[in-house]
Amino acid sequence: MKHLRIASMALLAGMTLASCGTTQKTVETAKVEQEVQKQKEWKALPHRIGNIFKGEKVKNWQHTDPVDGYMPGMSTEKAYETILKDLPAQEVIVAVVDAGIDINHPDLKEVIWTNEDEIPGNGIDDDKNGYVDDIHGWNFLGSKDGKMAGPEQLEATRIVAKYRDQWKDKSIADIPADQQEMFKMYQRAEKDLAKQLEHAKSLENKLKFEASMVKKNNEVLQKALKTDTLTKEKVKALKTDDPKVKQAKYAYLLGVTDEYINRLKNYVDMLLKYNLNVDFNGRIQGDNPDDITDTDYGNPNVTPPKKDELHGTHVAGIIAQVRHNGIGGDGVADHVKIMSVRAVPDGDEYDKDIALAFKYAVDNGAKVINTSFGKYYSPHKDWVWDAIKYAADHDVLIVNAAGNEGKDMDQYGDKISYPNDGDVPGKEISDNFLNVGAMGPNYGADMVASFSNYGKNTVDIFSPGQQIYATVPFGEYKYLQGTSMASPDVAGVAAVIRSRFPQLTAAEVKKVIMDSAIQPMILVIKPQEDDYEGKPELVPFASLSKSGGMVNLYNALLLAKKVAEEKESKK
Repeated sequence: MKHLRIASMALLAGMTLASCGTTQKTVETAKVEQEVQKQKEWKALPHRIGNIFKGEKVKNWQHTDPVDGYMPGMSTEKAYETILKDLPAQEVIVAVVDAGIDINHPDLKEVIWTNEDEIPGNGIDDDKNGYVDDIHGWNFLGSKDGKMAGPEQLEATRIVAKYRDQWKDKSIADIPADQQEMFKMYQRAEKDLAKQLEHAKSLENKLKFEASMVKKNNEVLQKALKTDTLTKEKVKALKTDDPKVKQAKYAYLLGVTDEYINRLKNYVDMLLKYNLNVDFNGRIQGDNPDDITDTDYGNPNVTPPKKDELHGTHVAGIIAQVRHNGIGGDGVADHVKIMSVRAVPDGDEYDKDIALAFKYAVDNGAKVINTSFGKYYSPHKDWVWDAIKYAADHDVLIVNAAGNEGKDMDQYGDKISYPNDGDVPGKEISDNFLNVGAMGPNYGADMVASFSNYGKNTVDIFSPGQQIYATVPFGEYKYLQGTSMASPDVAGVAAVIRSRFPQLTAAEVKKVIMDSAIQPMILVIKPQEDDYEGKPELVPFASLSKSGGMVNLYNALLLAKKVAEEKESKK
């Protein structure tokens, strides 16, 4: 959840009423693209390059074929029209560990997993799996009496709140050896919390200024249009030579509107009241979050309690919204059932909830788990690692979003993103964990999403994660972006492979996806944490991940078929 929020709010925070910064970035990007064009040895795949669809929203672009089309899609439609039409399939359960799913959405209700061994609403654990009335999954963000948890602190905030009174005046020389690792984490968290609070306060001041500017711009536009109601269509059609009206029109069309102000206000309020507030405690579950054996909590309500809790529903739609039914977008996978495991709040997830969510998904039949969330502190990372290993032992593949901070994860040592398959770059604790970066719809220098984390030793592959159209609560759809959207694309590919080639293990499916990746030989702008304050840096696309490529369902199926046949021949 946090990954998505950071990606979207970074865009909000970066918007300004003046155009000079945007113009400068555009000029720099143009220079980079011209340089790419000149470098004849770096060929586009296969022959096109450029920003044909820049700024446009293209529904289902992620399913296009990169050879025959204009965009770096996954060849989903090509795979269904050729390979998949002749292959028998069996149902695969995909667990979405997230913020909850609208299980009644018209484009999802047909694909929601149902626990056939549980009798709905009888208050009895019929299947004796430890969870009462878990018909469509489990909600770890709730109490046994049915209450739903709301916003949460960030993990850094929780660490500071827990240890500040005990350690605020201490040095490491005062700390027993068995507590020193935690003490170092506390010191880092305290610095990060102070930095984030400073940033939140600056956003609060920015909000006041921009709210005033939006109000003035609205008055200018309303007067020019002689209306009290502004719409994008009305403002776009406005003809004027008045500099003030031109500036107001430009800002409005750029997105600096009342809606933007409200989103920014909600974001700032969330930060200051909940995420960064050491005096706030959102844990209502009634358990001890520091005791992994205290598991008697949660409830079976896996649906989001409010409209803006849309993340899990969007992720589920990317994987499995019904294909070609004439509404909404199209999912990657057919022959799947989506299990909803609600464990990710608006804030940072608890390690305990995630470890138990993984175990729940595994024990109840999931063969793929999607994890579109993350954080940079994990006090109980060993619990999550044990759960990842448990999934590996039970042949379950975990597909994870790499994160939206523009970081080189190979360089981050003790600040690596969690969950992960080991915090030493290149040294994995298991072979069932895929880490996914995000791409946009254009071949060219800006193909890699500017917010995406990357790493030659830590990120496995890239997939479409910008301008992705999918389900959101209450029967609606929305375009969203983030590595949160890239991960379920790959989870969908994994589900298709597992449904057609069930003899392949989770580790083999991971290897097939990586080995079949397409590697366009182009230079791209390397993501940066500072949002390109300096000159953009060009790097080979292949240098940003282990596979050096982008996921492709068609290629993956061809390779899966070959691996499966070879495996069968050796029996």
